[in-house]
Amino acid sequence: MILELKNIYKDYLQGKLVVPVLKDVSLSVEAGDYIAIMGPSGSGKTTLMNLIGCLDVPTSGTYLLAGEDVSRANDSEMAAIRNRSIGFVFQQFNLLPRLNALDNVALPLLYAGVSKKERRERAAAALEKVGLDDRMEFRPNQLSGGQCQRVAIARAIVGEPKLLLADEPTGALDSKSGEQVMELFGKLNQEGSTIVVITHEQQVADCAETIYYILDGEIQGERRKGGTLHE
Repeated sequence: MILELKNIYKDYLQGKLVVPVLKDVSLSVEAGDYIAIMGPSGSGKTTLMNLIGCLDVPTSGTYLLAGEDVSRANDSEMAAIRNRSIGFVFQQFNLLPRLNALDNVALPLLYAGVSKKERRERAAAALEKVGLDDRMEFRPNQLSGGQCQRVAIARAIVGEPKLLLADEPTGALDSKSGEQVMELFGKLNQEGSTIVVITHEQQVADCAETIYYILDGEIQGERRKGGTLHE
């Protein structure tokens, strides 16, 4: 089991008022799974993504990532977990404009203390995997939106994370580029990557093997590809 959420609650304080955002959320993701978590704005999906990505901790409940309990990890522990276990893909790419594609992809390996030679070799291999071996020296402003997102995906997979976590990965792309990015996720999943996509778009969610629907902070049901909704 790569990811296991058990009875997760997340509350926020607004002054003296406790605002519940996630309510008794439980779900499991096995190695090699490809799931989507889908819901409208305000449904709690971004809060859930932050918890899955070890950017926040739950108010109560248990979160196991690759068997490790991260429910009560402190900031430095969460940073270490993120670096070794999770590859992030964001809507706005988050590439550094002064670095070329190769150096952007190699950046997580720099933080992990990998040697320069190995960083460049692994970054080049990741860019080749996403079809950008001819764009390694290009900076973000020399690339299309779709190419920037593929660089971001290469950066996410270069450290061979246990989990690839994507937040609205096609939100800043035109439809053709979005389709190409989702095809790439499908290919990576076929090669063994475990993928969780957070989205409000049905077309994006339909690319996953299983869709979890969230509304008002609660999982309303799940649907497997080709199947019906189970509440």
